[in-house]
Amino acid sequence: MTTMHPRSSLNRLGKGLRRLEAVDKVTGRADYTHHVALPGMLYAKIVRSHVAHGRLRGVHVDDALAVPGVHGVYTGADILKIIPEPYYGPAFHDQPILAIDKVRYVGEPVAVVVAESPHVAEEAAGLVVADIDELPAVLDEVQAMTSDIYVHDSLRPAGTFADLKHLDGIRDTNVALTFGVKKGNVDQAFRQAHRVFKHTFKTQQVMHTPLEPMVSVADVRHAHAVIYTASQTPSFARTEIARLLGWRENQVTIKTAFLGGGFGCKLYVKLEPLAVALSMLCRRPVRVALTMAEQFYTITRHATTFNIETAVTQEGRIVARRCEVIWNGGAYADIGPRVTQKSGFTAPGPYNIEHVDVTSVAVYTNRPPAGAFRGFGIPQLVWAYESQADIIAREMGLDPIEFRLRNVLSDGKRHATGTVMKDAAIPAVLTRLAERFGWEKGIERGTGRMRRGRGIGIGIKACVSPTTSVAAISVAADGSCSVQCNTVDMGQGSNTLMAMIVSEVIGVPAESVSVIAADTDASPYDMATLGSRSTFHMGHAVRLAAEDALSRLQAMAREVGVEQIDPADLGTLFVRKFGMQAGTVIGTGVYKPTYQSPDKRTGQSEDITPNWMIGGCAIEVEVDTETGMYTILRMENVVDCGTALNPLVVQTQISGAAIMQLGTVTLEEMEFDEQGQLRNAGLSEYKIAGIQDIPRSIGREAVDAWQANGPFGGKGVGESGAFGVAPALASAIEDAVGVRITELPIRPEKIWEGLRAQQEQHA
Repeated sequence: MTTMHPRSSLNRLGKGLRRLEAVDKVTGRADYTHHVALPGMLYAKIVRSHVAHGRLRGVHVDDALAVPGVHGVYTGADILKIIPEPYYGPAFHDQPILAIDKVRYVGEPVAVVVAESPHVAEEAAGLVVADIDELPAVLDEVQAMTSDIYVHDSLRPAGTFADLKHLDGIRDTNVALTFGVKKGNVDQAFRQAHRVFKHTFKTQQVMHTPLEPMVSVADVRHAHAVIYTASQTPSFARTEIARLLGWRENQVTIKTAFLGGGFGCKLYVKLEPLAVALSMLCRRPVRVALTMAEQFYTITRHATTFNIETAVTQEGRIVARRCEVIWNGGAYADIGPRVTQKSGFTAPGPYNIEHVDVTSVAVYTNRPPAGAFRGFGIPQLVWAYESQADIIAREMGLDPIEFRLRNVLSDGKRHATGTVMKDAAIPAVLTRLAERFGWEKGIERGTGRMRRGRGIGIGIKACVSPTTSVAAISVAADGSCSVQCNTVDMGQGSNTLMAMIVSEVIGVPAESVSVIAADTDASPYDMATLGSRSTFHMGHAVRLAAEDALSRLQAMAREVGVEQIDPADLGTLFVRKFGMQAGTVIGTGVYKPTYQSPDKRTGQSEDITPNWMIGGCAIEVEVDTETGMYTILRMENVVDCGTALNPLVVQTQISGAAIMQLGTVTLEEMEFDEQGQLRNAGLSEYKIAGIQDIPRSIGREAVDAWQANGPFGGKGVGESGAFGVAPALASAIEDAVGVRITELPIRPEKIWEGLRAQQEQHA
């Protein structure tokens, strides 16, 4: 007897569908927030701090006010007149709309010029002078842990998210949060181990570089604020603006459109509080839009230091692991504490380890703030634990694939947190990656000065939880369907997927389903478009809403004597019910997965995540032993996303994540001097990966899998392709020329220095 795979019951999902908005985007008809222009709109330009840490004595604005066309110049003192507590943030209410009394990083907003045109505003902003008494600054995350230079005098927890309510107000420390996972007896396991490996790996601070810079337009009038904003979190933005103003949520409207990339930088609130405050002060609509350079001073990815110590048996089994991860959160916490916890507990990696001790620490420094970035901290962790995995395998004479397969978690085993693994195809991803790469065949090693090597890396990520998604489906009298939800399409194809889910449930063509742009006056709540949660969370909510709508249509059919609904002729059903083309059927769906908060002492939880995302990467590289220059010859990426609900989009998400990560691994680095000045803000000096920087051969595949608790067997995929890129490249370089890189980015000069060190040692 054969058992039918659940996927075989799908009609529309699991088959590729081109993005529904594709034609509008390539023809320039798609709407973006940058297109918004309101009658009487003013333009803002931010004046920023020139020091990393200092007391703000005053801001001189007279020269700027004298420029024709300037409507006003505003400082933190002006903000205080209309918003008595102008501090915001998802974890701590620590960030002022404009600096008050103190500046904490180079680039912090201290004043803003509002004018009739952006050019006038920019000219006048150059005339504003901030009087700042400079203070000592702390820039390094390790030094900040013990420094007596405090970025903040005291902290106030926001209490917004259920999983962050344990944060306590603290004083005289730069440590915002410490999270730990304790399992077994690590000290004893280390004493009894055959070998112990101890290493430190570091990652650099990088920026998201979305090609659509951040922009918000606020129009506040008659105790109601309408904000047009490029945001990944319209629901949170409404809640936070209402809190700042002391208003009801229905006095705040957030409208967004397609995003020209987000990658985490447009989460929570960034420009929205400033735009609202300026509109209130000016009594006119105000547009706040950043240049690409200004984004470097707004939000970034955490620099990290990861100290990892691993004990192994003579047979190459990992028995114990101690991890200390220090996250450089910059001057303001943003969502760093959630990254520290939610990603921190995966620091032991995708391995079955009996004894574990994890300490994950979020610290403040005098750098630009850090927050969510594609991967939500996971690429920084995978960089360390997979680099060490290859070091261990190499020193113990084991094949890297075999070493991993000997140690990886599989379904039924317990993760370090105590959660039983379910539908996590880690062995399948590793095996398929080796097959695609032809691992058993080996590679040509090269001759002369050109040497070749190969490397591999695999990582896991938990889905952010507990979070809630709500959706509504409207079926019009002609049978057409509309989806209302606050999931934001920022290039990941979420609109197309939600239409496909409606099509799967109700039976109408996906191409006929419209997905309404997020508008908090009409669209129901969604926690955020982040962390690859939309397919799972909003996918479930839309499924439930479509099922609710279908049940209502079926009830209507029974009422008018129709035995079976024809999805192609729903309009006839409405005519039979109402006597004309009239009426609307609305279905709603709410989804929140189960969750158990981790124990505060041990970090243990029976239900830490609703699903696991898995991604692996294998790379072949050629290195010039004379210069350290290298070329990535090919890259293979394999992921577990359950069922690929829209295979066409899944393919591009895998390669897109891998290519973006490749840029942060090989090229990108925010470079600071000793005073905290950023040397390379802007794409003229901060290079992201271009078409000439990526391998000519990029393979991608989603393994045959099924997520039992996912919508139609699916789960997220937007970040999985990023996980293994860094360690795969570093291991390939070591395999080629024997140089091990432990600090990102991997640049030719670091390889050259390693090669010279080898020569000196041999000499």
